[in-house]
Amino acid sequence: MNVLVALVLGALLGMLVALGVWLTQRRRLAERQKEREERSRLALESLEEKRRAAEREAELREKDARHRIREEVERELEERNRELQQQKRRLEKREETLDRKMDQLDQREQEVDQRRGGLEAEERELEKEKERTRELQAGIFTRLEEIALLTAEQAKELLIAEIRDQARLESAKLLKQIEEETRREARKRSSEIIATAIQRYAGESVAEHTVSVVALPSEEMKGRIIGREGRNIRALEAATGCDLIIDDTPEAVVISGFDPVRRQVAKRALEELIADGRIHPARIEEVARKTRKGISNEIREAGEQALLDAGVHGAHRDIVRLLGTLKFRTSYTQNVLNHSVEVASFAGIMADELGLDANIARRCGLLHDIGKAVDHETQGSHAVIGGQLAKKFKENPVVVNAIWSHHFDIEPTSVYGPLTNAADALSAARPGARRENLETYIKRLENLERIATDFGGVDKAYAIQAGRELRVIVQSDKVDDDHATLLARDIALRVENEMTYPGQIRVTVIRETRATGVAH
Repeated sequence: MNVLVALVLGALLGMLVALGVWLTQRRRLAERQKEREERSRLALESLEEKRRAAEREAELREKDARHRIREEVERELEERNRELQQQKRRLEKREETLDRKMDQLDQREQEVDQRRGGLEAEERELEKEKERTRELQAGIFTRLEEIALLTAEQAKELLIAEIRDQARLESAKLLKQIEEETRREARKRSSEIIATAIQRYAGESVAEHTVSVVALPSEEMKGRIIGREGRNIRALEAATGCDLIIDDTPEAVVISGFDPVRRQVAKRALEELIADGRIHPARIEEVARKTRKGISNEIREAGEQALLDAGVHGAHRDIVRLLGTLKFRTSYTQNVLNHSVEVASFAGIMADELGLDANIARRCGLLHDIGKAVDHETQGSHAVIGGQLAKKFKENPVVVNAIWSHHFDIEPTSVYGPLTNAADALSAARPGARRENLETYIKRLENLERIATDFGGVDKAYAIQAGRELRVIVQSDKVDDDHATLLARDIALRVENEMTYPGQIRVTVIRETRATGVAH
């Protein structure tokens, strides 16, 4: 029984505990519900407050915008009113101006009407004068026909015939003058062409350009060079490609040939044979082969040295060989290889001064005469041949054009063409670059001085600096300062017209006054 009561009491206690727990949870849930409702209410109130604030702010922005728009509209209306006022004032001024111009036009119309009336009256008077003049001319013509016994048509024909004869005479004089000028120009041009052609193959002095002279130790050596039935000389000519001339010149043999390299091979081979003393066909072929090989090495070394001297790098090996060949080529007695190195130096200096690429300029200058190495084997100008060679060996197109155009065979496409031409002219025309015959040189200086002394007022004339400058001393009492300037120009023009010379000649006119006193 006690156990049952205990169980019932335990069960009731558990139910009471469970009921207490349930009531506690319900209270907590109710409290949480109230808190959520309170938070929701507060959130709604906050949102409502924000909405009202946003509405108030929007209303304020709208009012502000309306106010700004109103101000802008009022300001724009004011500006337009001002512009309208300005336009109105301008229109009023224009109306006033137009009124004044209309008044002026009215006045001018009145003046024109008055002048028109005067002109009409003058025209009527002129018509009357013309009529009287025509009557007088008719009477004069009639009188002239009676006096000259010729009609007007006959007189006109005579006058036309006389004018035609006079025009024919003047045209004949002009034609003769043109023919003389053309003949002089053609003679000068043909002389230049012939001189150029002769220079390429013979030059002024054949001994300097197409032949080489080998000195012999004795006259007996001539017979040994000729050999039995001429076999030695034939072998030497066949091995070297040059002609040997053995004549009455004492103790000398002349080697003739247009190829300077072959001529050099023949000369050195013959000198070695003479020094060795063994002269026979087999020995001749051996020495010629050995000499040719030595010349080939010398050519290569000369080309490499020229490239080094000019500061040019990366040239094709065939370009190097052609450059070395120029060592044995001369132009107007000037060594072409030395001339090319000098042109490269001049071109580089001028390129530096002009702010151009000095390396390209030196390359153009060094290779500008490369065509002269083979121009005796190929038809055409050495500039054209050189340009073709440079293009063949993949040179820079600027360099190719400069070589090709340095004598203006084609139009230059860059500044390096005229630059190379200028450097070439500097090297060729500088004093001492090219020798000339002493007699020709003296004659040129005498002609210079003669041209100057032909002018009035000239006291003395001196050609100095190898004919590069002409100094003229004039009489101060006959030539004033202004006349001295004109005299210098006239002398220079006459020198240009009457003489042929390389480079330029400076004409300096000197006028001075001297006063002398003697103390006793």
